[in-house]
Amino acid sequence: MTRDANGADEVGSGADPPAADPEVGSGRRASTSNNARRRIRALFRRVGRLWMTVATWLKGPDPPHIQTIHSIFPQAQSWPIRLLNRYLPKRRQRFVLLLAFYFCWLLTFSTVLHHSISAGELGEFGKPSAISCLASYWASGNGCGLDGNDCRPFRDEGVAFRCPADCTSTKLLNPHAVGAQELIYQPLVVGGGSVAAGEAGPTPERVYRGDSFVCAAAIHAGIVGNGGGGCGVVRLVGQRDGYVGSSRHGIASADFDSTFPKSFTFDSDVRSECRDLRWELLAVSVVFTCLASLFTTSPAVFFGTVSVGIFFHVGLASDPPNLSDYYSIVSILLGRFLPAAFVALAVYRYCVRRALLGLRAQVEKTVLWLGGCWVGALANYTFGSIPIARLTPRDLGQPGAKAALAIIIVVLVFIVLGQAWFLRLEGRLPRYLALYAVFGVCLGLAVAVPGLNLRIHHYILALLLLPGTAIQIRPSLLYQGLLVGLFVNGVARWGFASILQTPAALLGDGQLGSPLPELGRVNVTAERITFAWDYPVTAANENGTFDGISILVNDVERHRGYKDEDAPLFTWTRPSTSEPLPYYFRFAYMQGGQRGDYTRAGAWQPDGSWTEMLPGPS
Repeated sequence: MTRDANGADEVGSGADPPAADPEVGSGRRASTSNNARRRIRALFRRVGRLWMTVATWLKGPDPPHIQTIHSIFPQAQSWPIRLLNRYLPKRRQRFVLLLAFYFCWLLTFSTVLHHSISAGELGEFGKPSAISCLASYWASGNGCGLDGNDCRPFRDEGVAFRCPADCTSTKLLNPHAVGAQELIYQPLVVGGGSVAAGEAGPTPERVYRGDSFVCAAAIHAGIVGNGGGGCGVVRLVGQRDGYVGSSRHGIASADFDSTFPKSFTFDSDVRSECRDLRWELLAVSVVFTCLASLFTTSPAVFFGTVSVGIFFHVGLASDPPNLSDYYSIVSILLGRFLPAAFVALAVYRYCVRRALLGLRAQVEKTVLWLGGCWVGALANYTFGSIPIARLTPRDLGQPGAKAALAIIIVVLVFIVLGQAWFLRLEGRLPRYLALYAVFGVCLGLAVAVPGLNLRIHHYILALLLLPGTAIQIRPSLLYQGLLVGLFVNGVARWGFASILQTPAALLGDGQLGSPLPELGRVNVTAERITFAWDYPVTAANENGTFDGISILVNDVERHRGYKDEDAPLFTWTRPSTSEPLPYYFRFAYMQGGQRGDYTRAGAWQPDGSWTEMLPGPS
């Protein structure tokens, strides 16, 4: 390094560069950090201002706009109340009138109900026995045991029966094998076709396979009606070869072109005038609930009268539990009523009272709230045609199910938005959002429970949505009545079914998803067919390894073998008949006395050929 004339240092080419000033670098980093903090603080301020704006909007106007219904034509709507005030001004007089009203309702309903459930003698067959819409002479799968011996007798001299109304709505919700066919979403009726196809009335030739629903078959045969039920005489006629299907009286029966050990027909010569009077009972209940709605201003009296009356109407008349004995039905209803009353008290306290308190629009209350309640309480009729019985993948695969679900979701979204707007106007929206957040957390925890599935029954759906109707506007009257009716229908018909259910409970009689047998070889001739198989080495159900096999021939168990007792062979010989028939074979593994899924049917054709089974369970 040298110095110039002024004494400054000169840096030669070989000198080191000057070192960076540490204070300058730290200042730049501090400036960058400060800028980042300022941006973050600005972002938090913007989010905070947005949150305050949203929170202020959610709180609604100040002061709140309390919603009330101003009746249309108030003089006309208040006429029933003015009539009471004129002739019965004292509270004691009205109390006596209310007791008389209850007595008349109970007496009228009981009289019609007694006439409905009691039937006269059917000649030599005596008094008819009440049966349910699901009544059948045969159990599915191997439920009737080897050769159907657990479902004997196969013949009898006839028995009188009584069917309820609306049995066409009782349908198969899981696939049911009939030979090579699978029936689902229809009443189980096999056969019943007449040789005289153009004949209008029932004939002795209308023979039905033994696993058919008796009441649905009686409707198909014209013995009873769907709207009013009825009585008849059913007679077991043993084995038949070939069942002809047909469409009659709104029911399409299936064909079956082979033999079955148990069949039945109906005695067309024995007739009875007995019928299910549920529509007459509905008229009685509607009249009395309308009177209660028109002549009461107390929300407690109105809600208590209507909810109790409709509860017992549903349980005894319009949609009773699937039992044939009315004493058992009454016992079940009384057991369900007490917990339902406690839930209804909470519904009244937190939902209904706010919507009805001070309401003087008697006619509008009757049309909107009570009318909606009856629509919900009669859900088996009003919503029975919607193709969504259960929210399962199989149910959503039926025609129209996805479209129906989409429409329901869209309608619910619009209703929720409308209710939320009016709750905001009253300044109550934040509390209800917090309440539904709690509901959402609870449902999320329920979904997370291992080994159980969430099931939102319609009574649970009603309870979840009812808080959002606690506001006095006309749409709320309709929605609240509808939801109360759904709650009453669900509890009276099905009870307080659990919100969490095991997969087996949801499955019912559906497919189990178990391994299916694989046939090793099939030796077939025109006279006999022999099957061989290997027992599984690794295939197992939840209780252990499968150790046996069950074989159905024409949907009747004809072989049950176990690997420690029997050879893995089964031979079936064709009976010597005038006309060869096809035979249908299905196979299922067994573990002890429990069976797995059956395969689809393989067919041994009349010409001696063998048609392989399609993949998958039946």
